[in-house]
Amino acid sequence: MDRRLKKMNRYIPNQHGAWAMLVLPFLFGLSISGGRWVHLPLFLCWLVMYLFSYPVLQWIKTGRKDSYLRPAALYGVLLVPLVAVVVAQQPQMLMYGALLLIFFAVPAYYAKRRNERALFNDIVAIVLFSSFIYPVVYMSGTPDWIAASKLFLLSVLYFTGTALYVKTMIREKKNRRYYYISCLYHLLLVVLAAGWNVWLCIPFAVLLIRAIWLPRQKLRTMQIGIAEIRFAVMMYVSVLWII
Repeated sequence: MDRRLKKMNRYIPNQHGAWAMLVLPFLFGLSISGGRWVHLPLFLCWLVMYLFSYPVLQWIKTGRKDSYLRPAALYGVLLVPLVAVVVAQQPQMLMYGALLLIFFAVPAYYAKRRNERALFNDIVAIVLFSSFIYPVVYMSGTPDWIAASKLFLLSVLYFTGTALYVKTMIREKKNRRYYYISCLYHLLLVVLAAGWNVWLCIPFAVLLIRAIWLPRQKLRTMQIGIAEIRFAVMMYVSVLWII
């Protein structure tokens, strides 16, 4: 059983909170653009790209070609027809793909150094994940770039706070400076929300309480990840309420 689970870990990322970063920007984009049939292959393409990047980064990190070549090849084969469908609808999407490839050098660099938990690497990943709002809106045919940029900023601010908070729960849980920075950042988000849209104060106040209270609790890594999915749902519902 352990052997089978270890094999599955080569195919499926074990970072539960990352799934929220994968899905939430897509839902944000749909909330202001409406859904079209092309959004389905677009999301599947995005999902498989994420799954493809996982064994590639693990391969770079560990140098274990025998372990990660097969999952990388599998996801690569699945990715080709999905990319073809999306590009056939909007050839300009190749430019977005090229930008992703360029910025992929950052996580590849940190994987090579076995320091993929570095805060800068987290922020780059947050920007990349959040940027998916733009192709979702673009594929709608009538993009509202101002609304998309506001949601992009909201996504970056939210997930940056999450990155700080999660570090206070796991890798930096004994670092009081990190804890105070996280709390101060979330307090700043509440202040910014008050000037942006008063209703945003509610979810950001909840996130402030999370940043203050949960680091004092003893939670397992899986519990932290699952909780983040719930907080992401809260943010999505809040955006739907505000729009």
